[in-house]
Amino acid sequence: MICNPQLNIPLFSYGTLQQENVQLATFGRLLEGRADALAGYRLEAITIDDPAVVAASGLAVHHIAVPSSDSADQVPGTVFQITAEELAASDAYEVEAYTRIEAPLASGSTAFVYVRA
Repeated sequence: MICNPQLNIPLFSYGTLQQENVQLATFGRLLEGRADALAGYRLEAITIDDPAVVAASGLAVHHIAVPSSDSADQVPGTVFQITAEELAASDAYEVEAYTRIEAPLASGSTAFVYVRA
């Protein structure tokens, strides 16, 4: 595999950004990633009313990570290495209910992740 120095921003996804159709619509390419988990969070369902997001994902109900009172809780997902331009595209994809934070992962690394605003 050739290492691309532009792909240096870690983005953790537990939801639709893992879907190939969403990656193609949002980034114009398929992403490669590795499994990890968001520690100290749990998932809740959220209804999405943004037609573009529903069209891209094929889903009106998504999940959103919320802090858990149980520190043992984890949300499984995938860490992708993306560019600054792709991070801006993922910001545009996510609806107002989500906010981007930098959070520690179960592996000990950190990544940007979208959680409840």
